[in-house]
Order: sequence, then structure tokens, then C-alpha cells
Amino acid sequence: MASRNDILAGVSEWLQPDNFQDYAPNGLQVEGRQEIRRIISGVTASQALIDAAVRDNADMILVHHGYFWKGEDQTIRGMKKQRLKTLLEHDINLVAYHLPLDDHPEYGNNRQLANVLGIRNPRPVRGLVWQGELAGPQSPENFAQHLAQALQRQPLHVGGGPEQIRTVAWCTGAAQGYITTALEAGVDAYISGEISEPTTHTARECGIHYFAAGHHATERYGVQALGEAIARTFGVQHQFIDCDNPV
Repeated sequence: MASRNDILAGVSEWLQPDNFQDYAPNGLQVEGRQEIRRIISGVTASQALIDAAVRDNADMILVHHGYFWKGEDQTIRGMKKQRLKTLLEHDINLVAYHLPLDDHPEYGNNRQLANVLGIRNPRPVRGLVWQGELAGPQSPENFAQHLAQALQRQPLHVGGGPEQIRTVAWCTGAAQGYITTALEAGVDAYISGEISEPTTHTARECGIHYFAAGHHATERYGVQALGEAIARTFGVQHQFIDCDNPV
């Protein structure tokens, strides 16, 4: 068992959320009970994840995608009302870390994706984009299959890059716009979660392979690593629950 405030202070020291201009508040978003024994983590604070936390008698939900995004409707009704109602009725804390979790050199989504994919020498390029090398050259078709097996989701591949992929850049989630950073880094391929209509033309005309591997699929791993670090440090239980999302 640990104090909620001690956990929040510890994670804040690790992730340094005040250094980011984010789209939603980082840290505690909905206050619940003070004493924490069990944490449930997931990618997004959906109703399915909240209901799972209620069934498991969790004291805290830890996510990458929380609530109160800039520009969203501020009224509490419909889906938002039901989510908040469930959290408040069961006195469950909701804690979310967005960009600070993407960026962290150990627990971050980008670093953890490199671990899952076996990318060597992973390192930041600029902003949130990372780069590294494959263990050996792979054809685009083989690399797409590697992504599918590692992430349990078939990626969308476009582009006209080299016949063999040796170097890659990546940024998890909705980071298709950072393909220009990958081009400037001179890599053979760029991996992100989502794709937009202009991304296809950029990849084809600029000679780089682009793999849209899934927003949810690429961002499963940071919150798991952070949850495990909290469990080790503060002596609480942690379980990751993967609520299926094909996007």
C-alpha cells in the first residue's frame, strides 16, 4: 500500500510533466481514495477500462489518454458523464500522462516500441521522433510482417523507399506529420500509428517507406512500463488491461 500523493510525486519526478505544453492535464485528473493498493493501467480511459478497474477493485487507473482535452466540449453529459460518474461512485483515481510518457527515455512509448521491435541503438532525433537500426537489412514486405507479429496488428505500408530497410525512425500515435523529420534524418523507413491522406504522397514522392502500425497498437507499452516501475518502487499491485482497439 502507498499514498496517492507519494506515487504522483514520484512519477512527476521521473517524467517532469511541467516541461511539456500538452493538450490535456498530466497527472491526477479525477481524485479518488488516498491509499493505493492496486493500479490498473491501459492505453485510454474508456468505459471498458473503468468497468474492468471496478471489477478488480482498483484504487487507481493509469492511462496515456485521459480526459479534458483542449478544444473538447466542456459540458459533463453523455459518455463523459457516465465515465466520471463511475469513477466518482467507486472512488477511483484517474491518472494520465500524455507527451511526458511519449518522450521518457526509459518508460516512454517510443523507447518501449523500440524494445518490442528489436530496434538497435534507439535514440531521439528531434522533438518526439526517434531513430535506430535494424539487426539486419529487411525487405519492406518482411518488415511489415515483423510489425504485424510484434504488435498483433497488420500495418498499412506505403512509399517508394529502398529495396532493403536498414534504418528506421518512429513516433507512436498520431505522428504522421513528423515524416518530414524522418526524411531529414535520412532513414529508410518511418513508423507511426496513424496515416493521413498527404502522408501517402510524401512517402511516395520523397522515397521513404511509411508504416502506419496503429495508434493503439504502438502505444500499449509505455503505460505498462510506467505501471511496473510504480509497482516496484511503491510496493503496490499493477495489472495492464488491453481493451481492444483496431485503430
